[in-house]
Amino acid sequence: MKIVELTLGIMTAVGGFVDISELVFAAQAGSRFGYALIWVFVFSTIGIMVFAEMSGRVAAIAKQPVFNLMRHRLGLRTGLFTLLASLLSNLITCAAEIGGIALVLHLLTGIGYAPLAVIATAVLIASVWVLPFKWIERTYGLLGLFMLVFAAALVAIHPTWADVARGAIPQIPQRMSARDTLAFAYFAVAIVSAVMFPYETYFYSSGGIEEKWGPKDLGINRLTTIVGMALGSLLAISLLANSAQLFGPLHIDPRMPGTVAMEAAIPFGQTGLLLALLGMLFAIGGAAVETCLSNAYSLAQFFGWEWGRYEKPWAAPRFTIAWIAVFLLSLLIVLTGIDPIELVEYAVLFSILVLPMTYLPLLLLASDKAYMREHSNGSIAKTLGWAYYCIIVIAAIAALPLFLLTKGGQL
Repeated sequence: MKIVELTLGIMTAVGGFVDISELVFAAQAGSRFGYALIWVFVFSTIGIMVFAEMSGRVAAIAKQPVFNLMRHRLGLRTGLFTLLASLLSNLITCAAEIGGIALVLHLLTGIGYAPLAVIATAVLIASVWVLPFKWIERTYGLLGLFMLVFAAALVAIHPTWADVARGAIPQIPQRMSARDTLAFAYFAVAIVSAVMFPYETYFYSSGGIEEKWGPKDLGINRLTTIVGMALGSLLAISLLANSAQLFGPLHIDPRMPGTVAMEAAIPFGQTGLLLALLGMLFAIGGAAVETCLSNAYSLAQFFGWEWGRYEKPWAAPRFTIAWIAVFLLSLLIVLTGIDPIELVEYAVLFSILVLPMTYLPLLLLASDKAYMREHSNGSIAKTLGWAYYCIIVIAAIAALPLFLLTKGGQL
């Protein structure tokens, strides 16, 4: 099997796991709590594999993208509320990604932040306008694999692998203060939200329909979700473990992309730093494209417009106007001067609140034999799907109180 056939899953995973939010939360979690939150990444990765596989299978069999389901399964009023919440969450996330790209470009070039944000937005718009969907996948998905330098860096710094492995076992560190316990819970919920960002399933299911998946593609769907999401998880865990080893003992808070890039620079010097910054640039760029297109997909699918990047831009005018508008609105948010890291925190909070309404119609349709026939959810998919759905609901209830009590994890 050619690697290019896996690029939809790779792009979804690299952009989903190692976008600006994962750079922040994975590195901060490692610096503050060592390896103790690795298990949350492992646990959440299985969850996003379950729902991404369902969304791809529904796209292949029922030919239904996520927001088409939402209107029919949740009703117009609830569906519209979910749409608006999702649009806001994705818009804030896209703005954070553009801000993150500008920060990385500033580190590479020394040019001012605001001009670079404008240039980055123009390049993103041009790439989505010019490139066919397959080449959007391949460009951002494969170039984002420069991020593998972080996995290589973890091997090079020789951590105590037994401690890393123990981090994959569910745990709450002993002898923590009440403040640290709340912060630990906040980071756990934030990681669940960041890993299971709803825009990943919006983009993935819409991509499957763009590529005209059918029953013969179910094997590809399963393989891309497993390989792609596992790869994204490996990179995120590498970021966390590097931070635990390098920054934790020195009490360094790796809040900014430049600090995170030092994880690769310490073992590999300037080459490692350059590869890390390039990987971050394309991974964050891929996430910006995913979030922008996800908003355009959501609007078009909900209101029944013509949509798709396989169409010429002028053949689906409202869809085209929507994704260009998302990029431009995101740029305006960035140009206000707001810290992109603050935007990340708000995006993650909104995301976890939207997740239950995103995944409920998907679960229902994937289990519906009238639509899915012999490809409906089996016992394992049903059990895992509903178990993760219950956990998502609990996390959504806990998210806002934890955010307020910990001041976004800064206590």
